[in-house]
Amino acid sequence: MSEELAYALITPYSLYKSRTGGIIGRLLAYAQLDFVATRMFVFSNEFIDKYAKIICPKDCVPAIAKAWREYLDMNLREANRWGYAPRCMLMLFRGQNAVRHLKEEVIGQFTDQPVGDTVRGTYGDFLRDEDGKVRYFEPAVITCPDPELNDEHLRLLAEYADSDGGVLTGRIQYDCEPEVSLVMLKPDNFYQRSRRPGNIIDAFSLTGLRIVGAKLFNMTVAQGEEFYGPLKDIFVSKLKFLVSRTVRENLDDAFDFEFTEADADVLANHLARRNAITEFNKIDEYMTGINPKDMTDPEEKSRASRTKCLALLYEGPGAIDKIRTVLGSTDPSKAEPGTVRSDFGRDLMRNGAHASDSTASAIRERKIVGLPHDEPKPCEVRQIINAYLGGK
Repeated sequence: MSEELAYALITPYSLYKSRTGGIIGRLLAYAQLDFVATRMFVFSNEFIDKYAKIICPKDCVPAIAKAWREYLDMNLREANRWGYAPRCMLMLFRGQNAVRHLKEEVIGQFTDQPVGDTVRGTYGDFLRDEDGKVRYFEPAVITCPDPELNDEHLRLLAEYADSDGGVLTGRIQYDCEPEVSLVMLKPDNFYQRSRRPGNIIDAFSLTGLRIVGAKLFNMTVAQGEEFYGPLKDIFVSKLKFLVSRTVRENLDDAFDFEFTEADADVLANHLARRNAITEFNKIDEYMTGINPKDMTDPEEKSRASRTKCLALLYEGPGAIDKIRTVLGSTDPSKAEPGTVRSDFGRDLMRNGAHASDSTASAIRERKIVGLPHDEPKPCEVRQIINAYLGGK
């Protein structure tokens, strides 16, 4: 059986209620599929008009089909009953029997029974009158219900991926000037199927900020060098005392004369930059899966990667400080209990997530990971979908 490309679309209400982390945790942990891309959307009326015609299979119960069309009209259009920007988060998954597996075993069917064994069972609502008329439903996640319809859904998503999707900064109204912070979930969150990424996102929901950008990407060696480049000079000065201590411990008894602290400092000054580069390369290797010292070709560095990261943009007043507070200290052993790094970090490098420490840093880092204000086109989601459809 050939692999399929399936999608999950987290609804505006789920995002608005900060159920995003819980839903993502379920999708990543229980879908036995490869998570390949994500993108934020606010769909145009043109998209909704076309989507409403194909969202249900032809044999769908008329009452359900009607409820779906009404749901799209009331919740996904910019002129909606809630009065907010109807942000959706698209997630693409690849694997065997992906459409049915994602729909039936992970996202789940609509049910008016109080069950919690699927995404919709836990985060969705479905209420009917005694005569069977659908009175209210919130699906939590939208996906294709039928493999035969899936290509049509994907084709439509690809058609509007550039125009309706991307970085959504400036689409939400605030009482004061908002900031944008970049959060990056690090590679150890994606080494295996796990709820960890969702749990970390759920922790950031405590800030009350809004997700306005999302990108799954493989950090290349070149991106790692640029992203963490400022650390090289910092490491020269901040880590010099460790070099001096190591020199002193190893050479203290090596000579018949006294080896002083001043002698150790002389050698530390000589070795500090080489040590800084070595420590920097360890970070780059962790983030990319490849040690930069093993590569010299700039073009190869711009392609080489063996890891996966998830970048998210959070928008709102005081975003930088709010995110940093929930993130916690760089050293997980010193982080406040309940913070991301306290709960999910292992050491100074494998500490769960990165967050921008200033507005200037956020602007610089967004550009590196591919979430600038003006994104390049065509976007990755469109390319992945078109490649899949073109290969069939």
